[in-house]
Amino acid sequence: MSGVETDPEQTARWVGFKESLERLGWSVGRNVHVDLRFAGGPAKFELLAKELIAARPDVIFVQSTGFVATVARQTNTIPIVFANVSDPIGAGFVATMARPGGNLTGLVLYESSVAGKWLSMLKEIAPRTKRVALIGNPKTGPYDYFLRASQGAATPLGLEVVANRVESAADLQGSLESFARGSDGAIAVVPDGTMTRMRAQLIGLAARLRLPAVYPERFYVIDGGLMSYGMADNIEQFRQAAFYVDKILKGAKAADLPVQGPTKYSTVLNKKTARALGLTVPAGLLVAADEVIE
Repeated sequence: MSGVETDPEQTARWVGFKESLERLGWSVGRNVHVDLRFAGGPAKFELLAKELIAARPDVIFVQSTGFVATVARQTNTIPIVFANVSDPIGAGFVATMARPGGNLTGLVLYESSVAGKWLSMLKEIAPRTKRVALIGNPKTGPYDYFLRASQGAATPLGLEVVANRVESAADLQGSLESFARGSDGAIAVVPDGTMTRMRAQLIGLAARLRLPAVYPERFYVIDGGLMSYGMADNIEQFRQAAFYVDKILKGAKAADLPVQGPTKYSTVLNKKTARALGLTVPAGLLVAADEVIE
C-alpha cells in the first residue's frame, strides 16, 4: 500500500482486497500468508520494494504508479498485480492492455479523457474560470499523462491549464497561494497518493483561497471538497485485484492476464461547499450527479 496505515481510505481498500481473497478460498493465516506494508509516501518505496523482493513471494500486489514502478525495477520474474495506475503502457508496465507480455498486470484507474470532464465541470459551476491549476506529484502518479490531456481539452473551453507539480505540504501551500493571486482561477487534482495523503490541507486551502476545485475521487467531497468525477467505487479495484492474485496463485501468468480498464465513473457534489464559495450549482450538473451532499 502506498499510503498511510492510519488513513481510513487505505484501510478500507485493504479490507476489500482481503475479503475478496477469502471469498475465493484464501484465508489469511491458514492457506495464504500476506505481508502487508504501508509506505506512507515515496520516501519508503525503494526500501519496501527491496524488502518485498527479498522475501521471494509468489505474487506482489501494489498500488499507485510510483510504487509499482519502483517494485517493477527490482524484479522481472515475480508476478506483480497493480491497482490505482492510469497509464500502464506509457509507464512501461505492459506492452498492451490485452496482452501485458511481462510480469505485470492489473487494473487501470483512469483514462486520460477524464481530464476533459474535470475541466468542463469547473467551467459549468464557475463560468468565469479562465485558469485551472492542475495539481499532482509526478513521483507518485502519472502527472504528465493528465497534464497533456488537460491541455488538449482546455482550448475549446477557453481555459489555460497551469502546471502545479507538488511533492510536499510546503510545495502545495506555496503553489496554490501564488496561483490564487491571479483572477478567475480554479483547481483540478490528479489521482495520486500524495494528494490523497494531503487532502485535508488541499481542501482547506481551496476553501481559504476561494478556489473552486474538482477532485478525482468521492472521499475528497465527503471531506468537504466541492465536487468529484472518478471511479464509482475505488475499493472495487482492490476487490478485483484479488481475482488476479487468485489466478496467479493457481498457476496463471501475468503476461496472459489482460489489464482491466475502468468500468463506471460517478459525479459527487457538495452543495454546502458550493454555497460557502458563493457558487450556484447548475441544474444540469445536479441532474448528472450520482450523489449530492447537502
